[in-house]
Amino acid sequence: MRITLITVGKVKEKYLRDAIAEYSKRLGRYCKLDIVEVADEKTPEHASEGLERQIKAKEGERIAKHIRSDAFVIALAIEGTQLTSEQLAAKIDGLGLHGTSHIQFIIGGSLGLDPSILKRADYLLSFSKMTFPHQLMRVILLEQIYRAYKINAGEPYHK
Repeated sequence: MRITLITVGKVKEKYLRDAIAEYSKRLGRYCKLDIVEVADEKTPEHASEGLERQIKAKEGERIAKHIRSDAFVIALAIEGTQLTSEQLAAKIDGLGLHGTSHIQFIIGGSLGLDPSILKRADYLLSFSKMTFPHQLMRVILLEQIYRAYKINAGEPYHK
C-alpha cells in the first residue's frame, strides 16, 4: 500500500519534525509513505471572509495538482466522520482488500480546506470537533496510520 500525505505549509518546529521522521521510519515496515508539502498563503489577522476564501482556493489549487485519479482520497475535515483507531484500521484494511493500492490523506492549512477539495475527497475524516494546529495534525495522523497497521498486523500496541 502507498500512503501519501498532502499537506499545506512547512513544519517549522524541530520536535514535530522529529516525531514525523520517527513515525515515517516506523511506517516503512508496512507501506510506502510520501509526504507532499504545498506552499501556504500568509493570512493577515482579521482577514475578511472573501480573502479567506481566496486563500483557501489558492491552497486548494496547489493541493489538487497532487491528487491522483487512481488514489482513494481522505480529507481531514472537522465535519467528517469520527472513527476509533480500530475503525480506521478496518477502513485502511478494507480499502486494500478491495483493490486500492494508494491512499492520499489531505491536511489543509490554518483556514482548513477549500470546498473543491472537500468535494473531490472520497471520504471526510474528523479526529475531533476541536481544532488542532495543522502541523501537529501530521504527527497525530501518522501515529494513527501506524497504529492502524499494527492493529491490522495483530501486533501489540499501547492502548
